Amino acid sequence: MTTEKVTLDVRTAVRDRYSQIAESFEAGTPANCGCNTSVSSCCGDEKEEAVNISAIEKFYKESDAATLPEEVTDLSLGCGDPITLAALTPGQTVLDLGSGGGIDCFLAGQRVGPAGHVIGVDMTAAMIEKARANKAKIGADNVEFRLGEIEYLPVPDASIDVIISNCVINLSTDKPQVFREMYRAMRPGGKLAVSDMVTEGKLPDGLKSSLSAWAGCVSGALDVEEYISGIKDAGFVDVEVIPVYLDREEVDDAVRQLGGEIELGDLPKEAVYKAVFSAKITARKKI
Repeated sequence: MTTEKVTLDVRTAVRDRYSQIAESFEAGTPANCGCNTSVSSCCGDEKEEAVNISAIEKFYKESDAATLPEEVTDLSLGCGDPITLAALTPGQTVLDLGSGGGIDCFLAGQRVGPAGHVIGVDMTAAMIEKARANKAKIGADNVEFRLGEIEYLPVPDASIDVIISNCVINLSTDKPQVFREMYRAMRPGGKLAVSDMVTEGKLPDGLKSSLSAWAGCVSGALDVEEYISGIKDAGFVDVEVIPVYLDREEVDDAVRQLGGEIELGDLPKEAVYKAVFSAKITARKKI
């Protein structure tokens, strides 16, 4: 199988998964991306609403998420709070990679104010439709949503002050291209603030090759050192990573395929517990 075919298959699987989430979503029922992790990665939990609420409280405890309607918060599929990490200020232009239902865009819009501007980019048309409906409901005039791929961002060169992303870059099969695009789009002196799933050490081959797991934000994760190197190679400086480790139940859920357990091969399960974590990643573009 060619690299191009693998890339297309993964991208199609991811788009199909998130299209299904958007099309089946109903406010009051927290969205579930399929990996069934309670607060670990890219999704809520299909088992009980209380788990999703605790995830929102955990990730957004220092933000204004409580001011947003269920149509927004229940469609949150992230693994962190890039808004607090970004330390936004009024008047900035912000770009959100993989904006989904729009939660981080709306929170960013509150921080940058009427003089600022927020652009959300998502490759899933159904998610863009949901986000635009949420914008109309909220009246977020300083927020817009554009259909596009994060490998080819639909924004001009050097037009963005701050780039955020919440558990999305790991879904890309060409992360170096994503990092290059972020650098291209950012103004000199701009900031990158990303929450993402990363690994430290080897993941099982079965997990890496599973399209279902990839769409669930686990098997596409880079090793943290490779992630840092990719950002630096794109030209960013002052790269910092703060790990947020997961509990064992979350990891157990994350390594399950929709149809059953992933084969771990020769890798001890203990190593998997230590290998996958959510990371707070920041960097800057030189002035």
